[in-house]
Amino acid sequence: MYYVGATEVTSFLVTTSKGHFLLDGGFVETAPQIERNIAELGFNLRDVKFLLNSHAHYDHAGGLAELKKLSGARFVASERDAPLLRAGGRGDFRFGDTLTFPPFELDQIIHDGESIQIGDQKMTAHLTPGHTKGCTTWTTKISDGTKTYDVVFIGSQSTLDYKFVGQESYPGITSDFENSFALLNHLPCDIFLASHGSFFHFVEKHERLLHGDANAFIDPEGYKTYVRESEREFRHKLAQKKPAQNSF
Repeated sequence: MYYVGATEVTSFLVTTSKGHFLLDGGFVETAPQIERNIAELGFNLRDVKFLLNSHAHYDHAGGLAELKKLSGARFVASERDAPLLRAGGRGDFRFGDTLTFPPFELDQIIHDGESIQIGDQKMTAHLTPGHTKGCTTWTTKISDGTKTYDVVFIGSQSTLDYKFVGQESYPGITSDFENSFALLNHLPCDIFLASHGSFFHFVEKHERLLHGDANAFIDPEGYKTYVRESEREFRHKLAQKKPAQNSF
């Protein structure tokens, strides 16, 4: 498993002897960087068999059309993000037509709990909607010698300036976030990764790795902290927006 994205906007390569997975394509402008990073690691972009997406925002889906063209890989994403991916980000419930990217077709729809497999390596999709309607958290297992680690790639639990009371940002967004937190609170996690480096303190962990800490990215407590703090922020916003209850 390799980090091949930019510092803050992530992209991950999961390799096997029979082909590779690539999760997220960054911005349009970072697609060449991702291709170059893969080559510098000694791998070929043409050996990527599946392109995956965490969610249909321009900073994670922007480079996917180019990476799909260069790799010939099958593109897989969730059903509820599919319309936004096909439209290149146009019609987003929060951003409208302002944060667009090259549109493209999906080769496969993934549903909650389904897995994609290359050889013995599985990538499993867990739908965690809210940040986008089809935001997806991916999980896998990585072996290192005799040890096997549960890896979680969180899509995003950021609530931005979304509306949760009255006229919701989209119908059902509040219950979507509720359900997503319930799921994430029960996922096993040893290695915590996500769509943004700051979510899992990528820079700090990378520095520790460079200074000899081989276990820098093993961080089950960091995962729990991220989920807990994200949920606290969500519930704080929810409480602020709810009308005060009259007491008699």
